[in-house]
Amino acid sequence: MRQNRGAARGARVGVRLSHEDRDRVTEAVKVRGYVSPSAFVRAAIQNELDGRPELTQTEERIAGGFDRLSGEVARVKRGQQALFALFDTFVRTILTCVPEPSRDLRPQAVARARERYHTLIKAAGQTMTGDALSAMKDLIGHGKN
Repeated sequence: MRQNRGAARGARVGVRLSHEDRDRVTEAVKVRGYVSPSAFVRAAIQNELDGRPELTQTEERIAGGFDRLSGEVARVKRGQQALFALFDTFVRTILTCVPEPSRDLRPQAVARARERYHTLIKAAGQTMTGDALSAMKDLIGHGKN
């Protein structure tokens, strides 16, 4: 008993499917317009071997999204570094240029400085929202200790 082997076909592969999978394949054949379940299975195998174009496009979109996000994070990081450098320079200038109060005026100067600090923190907190606001609340909480 010889099997009919056409030029277009090669080896025969047998696949066992559950009833549920068989029903899904039959439904897909009808919906997608395949000639037979075998044609559908051959197309599915070919798609897996060649790589699914819809997955490749999705992967490219996801990779593009990650690239954009990476650029945004790098830009934010540079901004933070510039802000830190500016703040560091400002603090060094203030600490260098402002003279220390005399011993008898020190408690009064410290009290005024605390008042100015709390005013600064409140003003900064009023301009902040979201995560920055919670960070500011943490800062205020640590300042009370």
